[in-house]
Order: sequence, then structure tokens, then C-alpha cells
Amino acid sequence: MIIGYARVSTTDQNLDVQIDALAAAGAARLFSERISGANRERPELDKMLDQLRDGDVVVVTKYDRLARSLRDLLDIVEAIKERGAGFRSLAEDIDTTTPAGELIFHVFASIAHFERRRIAERTLEGLAAARKRGRVGGRPPALSPDQKAEVIRMRDQEQRPLREIASLFRVSTQTVRRA
Repeated sequence: MIIGYARVSTTDQNLDVQIDALAAAGAARLFSERISGANRERPELDKMLDQLRDGDVVVVTKYDRLARSLRDLLDIVEAIKERGAGFRSLAEDIDTTTPAGELIFHVFASIAHFERRRIAERTLEGLAAARKRGRVGGRPPALSPDQKAEVIRMRDQEQRPLREIASLFRVSTQTVRRA
């Protein structure tokens, strides 16, 4: 039996394209969920894995719909294999029911893992270069140093309520507390 698995990361994303592609690929059963791939607790994925039988083939539109990390992807595909089932990814044209397909799967997964690590590396390098030039990322402070001093003075010397101070500076009471 061909079993489809579809996943999107957020509730505002749509599963329709994946569901249509899986139906066109012949999926007799379909498991779908709206949850981050980084979250290993995915009820529909677990339910699908529990129901796999010898000879079934799990089909996804892209292998990143199944997992977000190489380790997770390999673990899930191994769990599928242990149940006597195969794995197929439509976009990458990978089919682990054949030895060549299994080899290609491992090569693609390794390349994807390498690329994610390179992106993370380049991001960190860019942040370090920006810091070296005196640029710091993140949200700018809500209060200038002079405003912080005035907030502290109003609170300590004038005993004004936090809400009033926050209103005067047009910031939240939490910002006043932090100052």
C-alpha cells in the first residue's frame, strides 16, 4: 500500500498542494499535520509509523516534509525500513525500495545536511563581521541612557507608579521595570 505523509510548519500554511501530489502518486492512505519539523513529537507521523506493514511505501512530496535534520531523517527512514516498508520522495525522485535509490537517498540527505551547516556557518561569520564593525543586531533599545536615568529617578525619588512612567515614555511597564 502507498501511504502519503504531508506536513506544513505553521497553521497558516496550506497542505493542499502536497495532498494533491500524494493522491496523484497513488497514496491510498494519507497522514497530514501542521507542526514544525523540528518538533520530534508529531502524532500523525507516529501513527503512520505504527500502522506500517511489510511492503508498504511511505511517500512524501519532498524529504524535508519528513524531517528537518539529517539525523532525524535517517532515523525515520530507518524506522520505516525496520517495518519492512520503503520510502519515496517525489521531488527528489528517491525510492529506497531499490539499492540505487537507497544510495541516492543517503547522498541527497548528506548534501542537504552539508548545505544547512554551511548556511549556519555563513550566518555566524556575517554576524561576527558586523559586530567587529560595531553593528549589533536585534531590536534597538526602547529607552536611551538618559531616558533610563530619568525613569530610575522618577521611580526612586518621586515614587511614581510604573504605569504612569511607562505612559509618559510610551513604553511598557516591563521596559520600565528592566530600566
